[in-house]
Amino acid sequence: MNPILAEVTERIIKRSQSSRSAYVESMKAAQEKGPYRGTLGCGNLAHGFAACGQQDKETLKLMNQANVAIVSSYNDMLSAHQPFEHFPAIIKEAAHEMGSVAQFAGGVPAMCDGVTQGEPGMELSLFSRDVIAMSTAVALSHNMFDSALFLGVCDKIIPGLVIGALRFGHLPGVFVPAGPMVSGLPNKEKARIRQLFAEGKVGRDELLEAESQSYHSPGTCTFYGTANSNQMLMEIMGLHLPGAAFFNPNTPMRDALTAEAARQSIRNSHVGGKYRPLYEIVDEKSVVNAIVALMATGGSTNHTLHLIAMAAAAGVRIDWQDFADISSVTPLLCRIYPNGQADVNHFQAAGGVGFLVRELLDAGLLHEDVKTVVGDSLRDYTKEPFVEGGKLAWREAPENSLDESVLRPVSRAFHREGGLRLLTGNLGRGVIKVSAVDEEHQIVEAPARVFHDQLDLAAAFKRGELECDFIAVVRFQGPAACGMPELHKMTPYLGVLQDKGFKVALVTDGRMSGASGKVPAAIHVCPEAVNGGALARVKDGDMVRLNATTGELAVLVDSAEFEARETVTMPPSITQGMGRELFAWMRQSVNAAEQGATVFGQLEAYRD
Repeated sequence: MNPILAEVTERIIKRSQSSRSAYVESMKAAQEKGPYRGTLGCGNLAHGFAACGQQDKETLKLMNQANVAIVSSYNDMLSAHQPFEHFPAIIKEAAHEMGSVAQFAGGVPAMCDGVTQGEPGMELSLFSRDVIAMSTAVALSHNMFDSALFLGVCDKIIPGLVIGALRFGHLPGVFVPAGPMVSGLPNKEKARIRQLFAEGKVGRDELLEAESQSYHSPGTCTFYGTANSNQMLMEIMGLHLPGAAFFNPNTPMRDALTAEAARQSIRNSHVGGKYRPLYEIVDEKSVVNAIVALMATGGSTNHTLHLIAMAAAAGVRIDWQDFADISSVTPLLCRIYPNGQADVNHFQAAGGVGFLVRELLDAGLLHEDVKTVVGDSLRDYTKEPFVEGGKLAWREAPENSLDESVLRPVSRAFHREGGLRLLTGNLGRGVIKVSAVDEEHQIVEAPARVFHDQLDLAAAFKRGELECDFIAVVRFQGPAACGMPELHKMTPYLGVLQDKGFKVALVTDGRMSGASGKVPAAIHVCPEAVNGGALARVKDGDMVRLNATTGELAVLVDSAEFEARETVTMPPSITQGMGRELFAWMRQSVNAAEQGATVFGQLEAYRD
């Protein structure tokens, strides 16, 4: 094991000792031997299977077979979730073949940041994660189930499902993905047309045609944003079946993996004879493995929030220093857009997760001795599935990458480190993802231009006011201010200016997610402006330094003068309409970005 990884793991274990112990004890207290529905009264149980067919009723009465909960993010508007429409039938058939039952326990909301980007609905996006966690808890609250399948893919859905599932961590569970859509318009071409539109060189018809060719069929978006980062992490945390992440929807392989997930969840139940609860799988080592995978693949910066919240749900305490230290020793092995030109389908074809896991394990960069949904070693995840004679089986993943422009061995890594860095200074603490930022752009020192909304920056660009070196300070975008929306509407404009030779960067208490690209962006800055953070004292023209090499984020103003400045208050915000008024209590209750930007104050009992 790499000594830095071993050191980080040890300090996480030490830091989490009391919170993890409290969590494990609470999960052990919830365990029951035999079917959980056996503890229910007759009237309760009758309500629980009243809508079942007669065969399922008889099975559930006998108490010698498992009942599997299906918790799904299905809706038929969003491409990533539409494939889940057919999964319950596949799961129920597989359960019946094993003499067990599967019930659709509940749905969770699934919204798309791509649809809401730059719109008022985006202010609900981050908080939807915690709503999903609560919805998962509601689905499992009937205590009818012996194991669970969690059907989800995208940005807030998987973190929310994980948080909810871990509060029922005494249950075995398997996460079931839908897979990416097949490749469409190359991501680089899509980005080029977006920039042309920002410059006024193409019209809306051309832009819509390009977007429609990129997002064109069922499945997740193919770039390596938060959705596909989620799937990578679920696999390397041992919560998927090996190799399940990146097979396309509506294929024999995808259906075979879905059916096998149902069978595995039954095997892992008390009545299946190999009891393997989730709380034993998600621990300090699996969380470290997740961070390693994030860094090795250039994954989403959203996970500097989500992984902290997910880990906290299991009593594990991590912070941004852990991310930075792990990043410093984890080589970048993947180039997937926006860190390259390929998409996740190319990554899968080049060798996929199996190749990646083997490389990292052999280099001492992952904990091998972890429990997973299929065994007691992460080495099981160096295999890939295949269908032969109508049956699912596994074989070793390719020994060599089939495309080293996309996926490389450790010995020929794209970069010696993962590219996520911690920034500190008199403007606060934040993170920056530099895996897609050229070295010449990783240090920017320029006058501040202050904005309170990403659309204000777009308007200034269109007025021709930004043809200069500057650092955009976009404040009052944190979770307590407005729900921490992603700020991608600015990306094409800043990209145009950088391409023209100007030194530009972004500093914000908001988010940019896994689609952040070539422009340096200091994000998640906390304390956030609305809570009196230093960003609320920055003025137009202040010199700001963003140095991703040294990790410095500072305003170059005399410290006494800067501290004496009056803190600007947030302008009157529009928090009515599009459901935003319903989330006021979340804005008032949410904690800081480095604590996961979550409203679950009760989980703090497991952190102290």
